[in-house]
Amino acid sequence: MNEQKKYEVIKSLADHPETANKDRAALVLGCTKRHINRMLQGYLKNGKEFFIHGNRGKKPATTISQEIRQQVIDLYRNKYYEANFEHYTELLKKHEGINICASSVMNILESVYILSPKVTKSKRKRIKHELRAQKAAAHTQKEQADIQANLVAVEDAHSRRPRCTYFGELQQMDATPHEWVPGQVWHLHLAVDDASGMVTGAWFDTQETLNGYYHVFKQILNDYGVPYKFLTDKRTVFTYKKKDAPSDDKDTYTQFAYACKQFGVELESSSVPQAKGRIERLNQTFQSRLPIELRLAGVTDIHKANEFLHSYIKEFNEKFALPLYGIKSVFETQPSQEKINLTLAVLTERTVDAGHAIQFEKKFYKMVDHKGVQVHYRKGTKVMLIKAFDGSMFVCVNDKDIYALDEIPTHEHKSKDPDADYEPPKPKKRYIPPMNHTWPWRKQDFSKFVHSQLHRIEEDLKSAC
Repeated sequence: MNEQKKYEVIKSLADHPETANKDRAALVLGCTKRHINRMLQGYLKNGKEFFIHGNRGKKPATTISQEIRQQVIDLYRNKYYEANFEHYTELLKKHEGINICASSVMNILESVYILSPKVTKSKRKRIKHELRAQKAAAHTQKEQADIQANLVAVEDAHSRRPRCTYFGELQQMDATPHEWVPGQVWHLHLAVDDASGMVTGAWFDTQETLNGYYHVFKQILNDYGVPYKFLTDKRTVFTYKKKDAPSDDKDTYTQFAYACKQFGVELESSSVPQAKGRIERLNQTFQSRLPIELRLAGVTDIHKANEFLHSYIKEFNEKFALPLYGIKSVFETQPSQEKINLTLAVLTERTVDAGHAIQFEKKFYKMVDHKGVQVHYRKGTKVMLIKAFDGSMFVCVNDKDIYALDEIPTHEHKSKDPDADYEPPKPKKRYIPPMNHTWPWRKQDFSKFVHSQLHRIEEDLKSAC
């Protein structure tokens, strides 16, 4: 009820007391008869001023000053560009000491036609309609350009599906290429728990590689334990196959699947993005937030970026992941570091050459025992070469003997002096894991697993025809 209406009704009661009907006045104004008497007394005492609200002409106590509003606009345009408004609100509080709510930030930015990267299609359509009208009425080209520059691209969200019941029941994995720092495109390998939305592993690499997924796998094993299942896509690293002559060490799907088999982790692949919408949506969120965080932290190197991920993932999970106290865990006990190192390995079959050496990645290696003394096998002997996660290399011969590998240099590091007594370097003792750790390395078991893979069965059938 406006002030003028109240004034007119109460004035009529005061001017005509003989015909005044307070019950009717209470009905008209939608209040009680007692309140009518209160307003009548106030009118008789103060006149029309009684109906003027005390806060008229005053700014609300919560009003954001023009200085702060301009600061919010300038910071977004110059420093925190491309951040969604929820994230931008957090950054203002964390780095600038500006503590205002997300809705106020949105209202301030949209007042100058700055749209969030997460704006809905309907809202974007409405804003564009308003902008077209303003562009048509603009007098200068500069005004038109300023209006057009405030529009931000729209991102589509993936469809939703129910979460898993248990923590560790399903880990969705993927790698997303993006220009995380100016001028450099890296692949961010991610794993997210389906039940809690917790990021369980993250690693930057120059390409989508087996090494990147192994690093994510290792983080999960170290921090949480052995999960029940992985869900991946059917692209690149998980479906690699070489035409006509598949190479075991380059068949990265088989390498990752074999490591999963040794830990008892199920591996499922899907070519439908909606089936792993959790990781697809996480990729978008990281592409929106992480480049800004890296820029503010001054990170330009991929190694420093991987170090930065440790603290950032912890902070990210505290904000966005569901609390774990209400979710039961099905993670199994964390394996030892030695088992992790030996299981997250690249395995491939090799043949001993005439020089008692083995060739791998365009280099030659000799087999040495735990005392550092070279051992010899005849030409043509089939062996299983193992490159562990930490880069150390071993070889399994006849599924029972384990040896370390030393690279054979192309040239001697130091020339021999024919006039002096030359003493060859003494062999150094080498660590060789015992056989009980290397049962996954048996050539027979790995070969059987390789040829049980669907894409390798297809290759075997083609070669047999």
